[in-house]
Amino acid sequence: MTRLNAEMLAADTVDPITSAGHAQLGIAVLVGIAVIVLLITKFKLHAFLALTLGSLALGAVAGAPLDKVITSFTAGLGDTVAGVGVLIALGAILGKLLADSGGADQIVDTILAKASGRTMPWAMVLIASVIGLPLFFEVGIVLLIPVVLMVAKRGNFSLMRIGIPALAGLSVMHGLIPPHPGPLVAIDALHADLGVTLALGVLVAIPTVIVAGPLFSKVAARWVDVPAPDRMLPQRVSDDLERRPGFGATLFTMLLPVALMLVKALVDIVVDDAGNTVQRVFDVIGSPLIALLAAVLVAMFTMGRPAGFTRDRITQTVEKGLMPIAGILLIVGAGGGFKQTLIDCGVGEMVLDISKDWSIPAVLLAWLIAVAIRLATGSATVATVSAAGLVAPLAADMSTAHTALLVLAIGAGSLFFSHVNDAGFWLVKEYFGLSVGQTLKTWSVMETIISVMAGGLVLVLSLLL
Repeated sequence: MTRLNAEMLAADTVDPITSAGHAQLGIAVLVGIAVIVLLITKFKLHAFLALTLGSLALGAVAGAPLDKVITSFTAGLGDTVAGVGVLIALGAILGKLLADSGGADQIVDTILAKASGRTMPWAMVLIASVIGLPLFFEVGIVLLIPVVLMVAKRGNFSLMRIGIPALAGLSVMHGLIPPHPGPLVAIDALHADLGVTLALGVLVAIPTVIVAGPLFSKVAARWVDVPAPDRMLPQRVSDDLERRPGFGATLFTMLLPVALMLVKALVDIVVDDAGNTVQRVFDVIGSPLIALLAAVLVAMFTMGRPAGFTRDRITQTVEKGLMPIAGILLIVGAGGGFKQTLIDCGVGEMVLDISKDWSIPAVLLAWLIAVAIRLATGSATVATVSAAGLVAPLAADMSTAHTALLVLAIGAGSLFFSHVNDAGFWLVKEYFGLSVGQTLKTWSVMETIISVMAGGLVLVLSLLL
């Protein structure tokens, strides 16, 4: 464990703000989560407010002084935003530059021009995975929907044969691969190494997306054989541009932060000397902040300028990229506040005490907790941050690799069976023109395959490493 991680762990290991017994704490957790679930699903309250009220309810039922609960919540919110807020902002800027410059369209058009009919589902996985790296799931869906409809109509494909691989690529990126908000929050909460998590995440993601995407799409197309809905295709951004960035330059820019973080992880493994100059250099350039910042700056020249953007236009694009993420930052921050309230009330230690005599592996426990919260709240992000807070003490004595696998187990569990309480469910249903039953048989089953497959691979890796 690095000195920084040790300091961060020490900062989180505080005296509980309540001396309640396990039974009372267990009831408090259930009440806190129930409040969040009811407020989000029944009363349609914003997740930020629901998490705030759920944290207060948790502390009150646990018997903690209200002022201490407020302090824990605000401290957790601040720490989480400080840890991942800048990274989310940089990812949003990169995604906006990718979309507005026509770079996303360039990647899509180039890959589709090379793909034949039989390889089209595999091409859609590749497109979604590359584009999904810097984009939030909902933004990725909106960006890819015109492409999915166009390909389905042009090639006379079943919509599911083309749509499921694209959705699988986006969903796997969203749940398992940083710099998406969910994995970043779990990495921050468990003090995992981002480079190792990224490397293992890619290892888990590749077979998972193959099974849940192109392979399952064959089954989904038989279950729900629907054509692309007759609707007016939205105008693509690049249709209004005189020119757009090249494929190679765009792909290089998108993969730059991932490459820098992976190289850092490789150097850490090979060199393994904190005083070594080479390792110190790569520790800087491979840190998430510098890697994403470098990609944003490079994107201004490789995507903004080739698209004919002036300095003012680039500035406007950056501003537009930042505006929509206010709500996401608040939800992620409130999730961190809920996590810290769980820890400070002693819930983490309770989980540790109860589970220490169990024969169940830690990664399976983390996956099950994330699954339960995902089914209840419908939010992958809420499931991730809540599960991370509950299992954080389990990571204290783990190796770097096993801590990373714990993060991935939480991410996998957070994707389990999206249904009617998930905004993504309705987004897919409406865009693809499906009924509720058809959406359950395709989208919901696909999400479950991703969750179970990724969770199983993480469990296997935990036994091998």
